[in-house]
Amino acid sequence: MENHERFKKAEFAAIIGIVGNIVLAILKWGIGIYANSRALVADAVHSASDVAGSFAVYVGLKAAKQPPDDDHPYGHGKAELIAAIIVAVLLLLVGVEIGKSSIEAFFHPIEAPKTIAIVAVVVSIIVKEAMFRYKYQLGKQLNSEALIVNAYEHRSDVYSSIAALVGIGSAVIGGKLGIGWLEYADPVAGLFVALLVIHMAWKLGKESIHNTMDHVLHDEDTIELREIIESVPNVLRIDTLHAREHGHYVIIDLKISVDPHITVEEGHHIGKKVKERLLEESNVQNVFVHINPYHPDEV
Repeated sequence: MENHERFKKAEFAAIIGIVGNIVLAILKWGIGIYANSRALVADAVHSASDVAGSFAVYVGLKAAKQPPDDDHPYGHGKAELIAAIIVAVLLLLVGVEIGKSSIEAFFHPIEAPKTIAIVAVVVSIIVKEAMFRYKYQLGKQLNSEALIVNAYEHRSDVYSSIAALVGIGSAVIGGKLGIGWLEYADPVAGLFVALLVIHMAWKLGKESIHNTMDHVLHDEDTIELREIIESVPNVLRIDTLHAREHGHYVIIDLKISVDPHITVEEGHHIGKKVKERLLEESNVQNVFVHINPYHPDEV
């Protein structure tokens, strides 16, 4: 898939996330206030954070598609990872705020939420699950870390909405049956939502930071690349192979051994052929090849 088409699809997905989250946040916030549901208001704040997250992904994708330049010879692919980290931090802050608000509710008189809050949560679950499936599949297809992280934002919203549904439903039942303690199920659900959000933020942030720190593909992930290199005539040995991840693509640093008795020009031709073969792979952005003289006793 060409880069232009890739970014066009990714940006469209980010825009869908922005618009969808704005609509859901307004819907849940308005109904949450009207229905007196802390869990639904917390869920609305979660959706609002997803707006910022989707916007961060959109900006990251815009930056990542810029071609290499003098200041960024390896390209701008890590912009997607930076966007993913921003999303994770936003999730963490929102989770802490939701948790704080829910805990405070236990120290004040509480009233059961209105039944309409249940309708809003059910709509949110359906829409968010659809957005997760769309973005996750597209993220895998485009090899976009930012889109995959953003997709899991939607999935965390599904879990939080399910928790809110249980809490709101229990509180509504408690209010109708006159069971006072059951009405506190609403802020309990809000606290559970907060813990889910914090856990998701930690998991996604940790993975994104790991990939940002010049993470290289493991040996089992470079088997195909090694087979391509070894298929080039006159490559006698692969000395080192480091495929560094830069967002949706990789940069390859490679050392190969060739016959020590050939000319410099012949060795250069072999390295050039290796680079050309590797660049035919859709996820390879650039290749740097170093030529070594082959000695059987060296490893």
